This record gives sequence, C-alpha cells and structure tokens, in this order.
Amino acid sequence: MKWIALAGLVALALYAIMCCVLYVMQDRLLYFPTPEARPGGATAVLIHSGELALKVWQLHGSLPAALIYFGGNAEDVAAKIPEFAAVFPDRAVYLVHYRGYGGNAGTPSEKLLVTDAQAIYDDVTNRHERVAVMGRSLGSGVATAVAATRPVEKLILVTPYDSITQVAADHYGWAPVRWLVKDSYDSVRRIKAVHAPVLALIAARDDVVLRPRSEALVAAIPAPLRHVKIFHDATHNDINLQPGYRELLREFLAAP
Repeated sequence: MKWIALAGLVALALYAIMCCVLYVMQDRLLYFPTPEARPGGATAVLIHSGELALKVWQLHGSLPAALIYFGGNAEDVAAKIPEFAAVFPDRAVYLVHYRGYGGNAGTPSEKLLVTDAQAIYDDVTNRHERVAVMGRSLGSGVATAVAATRPVEKLILVTPYDSITQVAADHYGWAPVRWLVKDSYDSVRRIKAVHAPVLALIAARDDVVLRPRSEALVAAIPAPLRHVKIFHDATHNDINLQPGYRELLREFLAAP
C-alpha cells in the first residue's frame, strides 16, 4: 500500500510539474514573432502606441476607405502585400506587425496588442473616411476587441475562435487550462458589443481552431449582423487560397 501511495504522489507531482511548465511556456506556445522584413510594393508607416512606434505596411494610402489587417500568431504580414494589393485595389490597406513582430520592439500580450490595435485604428481614422477591420486566427481576437470598442465600418474574421482558452482546452485537455491561460482573447464575450456587420470565414478542415470554436463565436454574433461562409476543403493555413475567397471579401466590403 505504501508503494501505491508513493506512486500516486509521484504521478501527482509530475502532473503538477507539467501544468507549471505549460503555464510558464504559454507565451512561447501562443506568440511566434516574425523577423524584420523589407518587402517592396508598400509603404512602411510608423504608428505610435504610447511610447512605442509600430511598423505598419500601407497600401493605396490616398484612398478614402481603409482596411486594417491583424494576422495570425506566426504570420509575417509583409508577405501578404501582393495578395492584399490584388484583392483590395480600391481601399487603403494597413497590414499590422504586432509588437515584437517584424522588427517592432516590445513583447506581445493580449492587453498590449489590443491597446496597440486601438491606437492604430484611431490613427487610421484620422487618415480615412471609413475603416473596416479584418483579423485572421489570433488576429480575429484582436480585430474583435477593436470592433467592440471602436465604430468600425465592418468586421471580417478568418478562422476565428470563441476564446483562446477554449482553443487551448481542445489541444491540452489533460490540463486545467481555464485556470492557466493568461491571454484569453474572449471574442465570444466581446462580439456582443460589436454593432457593425460581421463576416466569419470558417475552414471546415481546420485542425488548429476546431470548428466548434468558430461556430460558438458565430452563434454569439447578432443575427442581423451575421454573415458566414464555410469553405469545406479549407484548412487553417490555406483558406485564403480557396475558390471564391477573394471575391467574397470584395463583395462584403462593397455592400452598402
């Protein structure tokens, strides 16, 4: 019996150690900063958030309507310049490097990324008549936070989730992630404060943000504002390559 009790204590200690490691390592599991890039075809604009100057890539800066894009947790938004130039020739586009990404100083966290995103939106609204916001994967949570606190024209969410806490629970079901996660990006709560039309684009074969996570968020969007498209052959990383994806984005933004 003593050996059984001892084995139980050892197992409990190992479990506690694994949970502690997960807690300590969570920032490295959530944020994957990209290196500095020097692409062509866009203008580097510095936008201040507090004392920090954030590099944002600007396309078609003289046009009256604008779109701000917040990318995924490992996405180099500079690589998206050709795609956005082709999809949105009639809009100014701002591709955001998070703090710690693309040569920007700072360390990412939910509080700071949301604060930065709000500052970027405020700056862009001084340059343009109308401003829509778009976020992909991690960026869908950032974009939703902006739309919940600012009068955006429209909101586009690509491979979105209800919360990072729920996403983590899908992948680390053995751990009490609801007690461990620091940056929850609770979009299902924030979406209730959004008053703009919302387009949610879901990848049916997504193995990063599982479909129930996207569907939980969609269910929380007020019905009059809700627009949803499921790409049945898409995975998390190739949804933007699916037939009809670009046309749907253009049509949504062009609609009155």
